[in-house]
Amino acid sequence: MASLSDRVKKLMDSPQAQKAKARAGEMARDPKNQEKARRLLGKIQGKRR
Repeated sequence: MASLSDRVKKLMDSPQAQKAKARAGEMARDPKNQEKARRLLGKIQGKRR
């Protein structure tokens, strides 16, 4: 039986995962999405203090 890490590695090497990684990279470069992420992190970090 394959270990969990082996199965995850096999999944990440699949064509579907490659497309998802490329799409995530495009979204991460979008300034609007970057600002959304900054606001969300600010809210989360503000609640911890």
